[in-house]
Amino acid sequence: MFKDLFHKRKYATVPSERERGDQQERPKRDIPEGLMNKCPKCAAIQFSKELDKNHKVCPSCGHHFRLSAWERIGMTLDDGRLSEFDRDMISEDPLEFPGYASKLEAQKKSSGLRDAVVTGEGAIGGFPVVVAIMSFDFFSGSMGSVVGEKITRAIEQARLRKLPMLIFSTSGGARMQESILSLMQMAKTSAALAKFQSEGGLYISVMTDPTTGGVTASFASLGDYNLAEPGALIGFAGRIVIEQTIRQKLPDNFQTSEFNLQHGQLDRVVHRKDMKSTLTRLLDMHAVKEETGHGG
Repeated sequence: MFKDLFHKRKYATVPSERERGDQQERPKRDIPEGLMNKCPKCAAIQFSKELDKNHKVCPSCGHHFRLSAWERIGMTLDDGRLSEFDRDMISEDPLEFPGYASKLEAQKKSSGLRDAVVTGEGAIGGFPVVVAIMSFDFFSGSMGSVVGEKITRAIEQARLRKLPMLIFSTSGGARMQESILSLMQMAKTSAALAKFQSEGGLYISVMTDPTTGGVTASFASLGDYNLAEPGALIGFAGRIVIEQTIRQKLPDNFQTSEFNLQHGQLDRVVHRKDMKSTLTRLLDMHAVKEETGHGG
């Protein structure tokens, strides 16, 4: 007790006028927004430009950052060129769902897209293809009437032009604001693919993080080849819902690309840097070769 009374206390020191003046004169070093990126998996920090050069894959742990539709197009299609289909098609509010119309406008401004998918014709490795590339930036990639219609029209164009069809999927599932109209897109896209494939059309599905809900349960899983990026979340219902339903603890890697590959739901997990070359090999394998006649 007496020891505490005579113990010397520590007091905060007040900087002198000169020290205060020096602190005021020193300019604040503001880091420009977007200059650095932090990996959500390993927390490594890297320059954004270096990350872009590495196909937006973390050099420390290999985590694949999500891409916008146009970033994907730039990395996948020759010269990043796409002849876009149905560019002016936009979602409406058929059920007059509260707040949906204003949210659609907000999503357009924040993402720079008109809806959650971009479709069109381009080339990969010199082979002409029709592509549909979804973006998680617009309403979490949810599938509404426009997404289903644009993908169905793209499949029809691939069938008419006799070109391979590629779909890069990323989605949180069906768009609840459109209710049954959204769920109907599962049947519509699947029927269009069935017709396309029955006529010999090649369909390559690439699943990226995340691909869930009605998209997984329809066109994303119907490819002649089902590919995925490493570590992508792929499934229908969420992990917590499944655990509560079956009353069992699920494996740590449940619903990852690697888990789906191990259980026969995927043909291959492909690193982003190898994606274009892998697609080129598949397209070359299925390309119709010109037959050269030999005179006799």
